[in-house]
Amino acid sequence: MKLTRAKILHLTFRIGITLKGIDGVLETIGGLLLWFVKPAALSGLVHAFFLHDLSRDPHDFIASHLVRASDKLATADPLFASVYLLSHGIVKIVLVVALWFDQLWAYPMTIAIFGAFTAYEFYRFAHRHSHLLGVLSLLDALVVLLTWNEYRQRRTENHSS
Repeated sequence: MKLTRAKILHLTFRIGITLKGIDGVLETIGGLLLWFVKPAALSGLVHAFFLHDLSRDPHDFIASHLVRASDKLATADPLFASVYLLSHGIVKIVLVVALWFDQLWAYPMTIAIFGAFTAYEFYRFAHRHSHLLGVLSLLDALVVLLTWNEYRQRRTENHSS
């Protein structure tokens, strides 16, 4: 089987939206946890979960970042964070499912909404200078471009049939 440029772009699009869907599920779970569990309790749970890892390696990248994030979360407004995560997560899930079922309306909607999310991420990156946020923003921009390309392909196929 020869992989053409179009097949590679389509496969990359499917992988990208699948990852966005997984991200949406994780955001929804996080939003639900924040809705029902006090942030201080979540922070304590994160600390307890990573205590062993950090005792062996206090500079563990993932563990130390998650513990710091949970500390910030413990002082944040849980209602805002919960609504933010739930709304982002549910929107992503709905759009990804619609894209997987080739619903034509979902392509421009995804481009607009993911484009807005990406613009906001770039805005936050400009103020926070987080390399991770910069990389995630670029990946999200790539998903928007892949969605645009896929939409053009779908429209061409629909007009020719």
